[in-house]
Amino acid sequence: MNTDIAKIEDSLKDLISKNEDAIKGFEKASENSKQVGIKSYFEKKVVERMQFLRELRAAAPELDLGSVEIEGSGAGTLHRTWMDVKAFFAEDNDEAMLEEAVRGDKAAILDYDKALAETMMPHRLKEIIRAQKELLQNDLETTEILENHR
Repeated sequence: MNTDIAKIEDSLKDLISKNEDAIKGFEKASENSKQVGIKSYFEKKVVERMQFLRELRAAAPELDLGSVEIEGSGAGTLHRTWMDVKAFFAEDNDEAMLEEAVRGDKAAILDYDKALAETMMPHRLKEIIRAQKELLQNDLETTEILENHR
């Protein structure tokens, strides 16, 4: 396989894995949240990230991007365990889950920046990645507002 194609495939696989982890993380955050509004917010983020996965896979059907099952990574599993521990000891589960969402969105934005820096990434993929990154930045601002106004 061409090394440029392999780099693009690896970048997309990384974004897919990060979004799978985000889906599972937001599901966990919704489980651990008490307020209906916060639960609903996390559930909307799950739907959004599922859409991200569909868009990424549809944009490059010719690439081997792995299973369509939402598996997540080992690091993501550890993070979700940490979320449970944090929720158990936190006085305010909603605030603790919002903090984790902020942390996760900041990390995701860095991952998206890394993919956008890939020079051989086709323009159509960069447009999808750029649009998703903008939504992540908006989500980050919303999550920070929710966290700060609790």
